[in-house]
Amino acid sequence: YREAVMIAEALRNCRHLLVFSGAGVSAESGIATFRDALSGLWARFDPARLATPEAFLADPELVWGWYEWRRQQVLRAAPNAAHRAIAELASRVPRLTLVTQNVDDLHERAGSQAVIHLHGSLHAPCCFDCAAPYAGLDTELSEPEQGRRLPPPYCGVCGGRVRPGVVWFGEPLPLATLEAAEQAAKQCDLMLVVGTAGAVYPAAGLAHHARAAGARVVVLNPAPSALDEVAHQVLTGTAATLLPQLLDD
Repeated sequence: YREAVMIAEALRNCRHLLVFSGAGVSAESGIATFRDALSGLWARFDPARLATPEAFLADPELVWGWYEWRRQQVLRAAPNAAHRAIAELASRVPRLTLVTQNVDDLHERAGSQAVIHLHGSLHAPCCFDCAAPYAGLDTELSEPEQGRRLPPPYCGVCGGRVRPGVVWFGEPLPLATLEAAEQAAKQCDLMLVVGTAGAVYPAAGLAHHARAAGARVVVLNPAPSALDEVAHQVLTGTAATLLPQLLDD
């Protein structure tokens, strides 16, 4: 309790709050994390083997089908108390920057604005060949629960295959996105690390940048994370439980 009171006081005195969210935030809305066991059509595939440029080139229907299945999960999900609390925090501090590893739009649907998506978005596909944005995704899907193979659409600019708008293994993070996140980490005076194991770099490096620049770093996670040693304080619990409590303190 004392820890929560100290964090709530830090929030009240904060000038620039950086919230860094990971898969644990979306998991509480029923969205499977990347490391969860797959089912249905995908049960015999390792997610890491589907999330590469090479996998898409080798079997675009398999990879596009899997990402459309994931997007359907997101469309059916709703923001949870953690998403709503983060959106509410924006009205409580002079400045809030939200950086997420998640590729869904649940932060936006909860009311957060100008979200920095480090790893891209399921809702922003682009051409594999020329990178032109593709705006023809269906907002309602009727994907079978077990998933299915789906041919990706073609780019209206160059005729290439459209790919999911996410960062795959082996690909660099978009430079402008990473620079914006790192700048926020170096400028904030309080950073909340929420629902992430802190194992994926360079995203996890944001907490190191913030600490080195003099910010207070607080980790909120149900299990020990790789960033606990960087944090000034660690609160153990789910984001949907802890974040609303911080608002109430």
